[in-house]
Amino acid sequence: MEQGQVGAGQPIAVKARPQECFALIGAGPMGLAMAKTLNEQGVPFQGFELADDVGGLWNIDAPRSTMYETAHLISSKRMTEFADFPMRDETAEYPSHREMKSYFQDFANAFDLYQHFHFGAEVLNTNPRQDGGWEITWRDKTGAQHTQTFAGLLIANGTLSEPNMPAFEGQFSGELIHASDYRYPTQFTGKRVLVIGAGNSGCDIAVDAIHHGVSCDLSMRRGYYFVPKYVFGVPADTMGGKIRLPMWLKRKIDGIILKWFVGDPQKYGFPKPDYALYESHPVVNSLILFHAGHGDLKVRPDVARLDGNTVHFQDGSSADYDMILAATGYKLHYPFIDKELLNWKGDAPHLYLNCMHPDRDDLFVLGMIEATGLGWQGRHEQAEMVARYIAGLRSGNAAANSIRDAKSKGYERATGGMHYIDLPRMAYYVDKATYRKQVTDKIAALKAAKV
Repeated sequence: MEQGQVGAGQPIAVKARPQECFALIGAGPMGLAMAKTLNEQGVPFQGFELADDVGGLWNIDAPRSTMYETAHLISSKRMTEFADFPMRDETAEYPSHREMKSYFQDFANAFDLYQHFHFGAEVLNTNPRQDGGWEITWRDKTGAQHTQTFAGLLIANGTLSEPNMPAFEGQFSGELIHASDYRYPTQFTGKRVLVIGAGNSGCDIAVDAIHHGVSCDLSMRRGYYFVPKYVFGVPADTMGGKIRLPMWLKRKIDGIILKWFVGDPQKYGFPKPDYALYESHPVVNSLILFHAGHGDLKVRPDVARLDGNTVHFQDGSSADYDMILAATGYKLHYPFIDKELLNWKGDAPHLYLNCMHPDRDDLFVLGMIEATGLGWQGRHEQAEMVARYIAGLRSGNAAANSIRDAKSKGYERATGGMHYIDLPRMAYYVDKATYRKQVTDKIAALKAAKV
């Protein structure tokens, strides 16, 4: 039996009374962190996972995984791992998706989390009851539907499964796919490829297309800041100092370092960013500039229109392609719940610290958070705060009541004064230091407060 599959296919009966037990959707890294911390705080729950195993996005065999075979972490293992469950020493500095899946299987086994999940379970509807609690309807792997009542709902089904596919003027005669449909480099064999979008996935996939296709161009709407994976032979994200610098000074110092190790991407045809460093997620890639500098990649502007196999660009140029791959990101997607229940505004739910509903204490969204360098530990802290808050409300913890008052007063995203660029994927971006301080302060208060 594969590691991590112990009990994975066996539905577990809910042992707690409905008015006590929470429903937890998702057994990816965020769902696992939530499950672990709920156990630690004595909050009963029942987990639901669509796939047959844990790992979420990192389980390439999961029904809604958007992983591809050559994918690796863009942050190093020591800056990404859970603090109380470090990755093995033999794990690569930038682990592959297979190493990450194994890590999450080990995590689930170490904290005995498998027994708490229904696997192969698709949550279809979640509705609040007028008399309190939530009615959850789900379908098991046999196709049978079930409805159960729970005290509350914890949503941790991830943020990278619903493709954001742009609409293009005109028609393309070749193959047009989203990055979510990409799995193997051999998909590029014999093809002239255009990758649209130069985020981290777009640049990674473009490198695959360079190696396996006939040619590869990269269409970019805006410029990016590029960060190498290694500096002085060590992972670049481990080089930061322990002293928090003012953002103006950090930008100045880090900008100088990037010029030393990256140079000027504009000389390879990349557009200059129209925003300040850290106002969007940087691209962590050591190969894309290398290939651009060697003439293996041509940088193109945004697409104007499609005409057969020809793509016309905004600068008036054009070229012919056999495949277009849109690495244009993902949309937040919670299909089993009404958007209004999530206090959805604009591109994302407006929740206190990106996870707590302003008016409800029985509804939480976990993992709807991005920040440079946040890692799994930052998300574990979010889960611990929520678990301690739920337990604190039940025990009459004074700090929990204080948090309830704070979250009812309005939206707090913890940006630390940063002005992130106006894109859907940045709608739930936070400043790492600001966010972690607010969350860990609340954890400390919940620990210290008397009932």
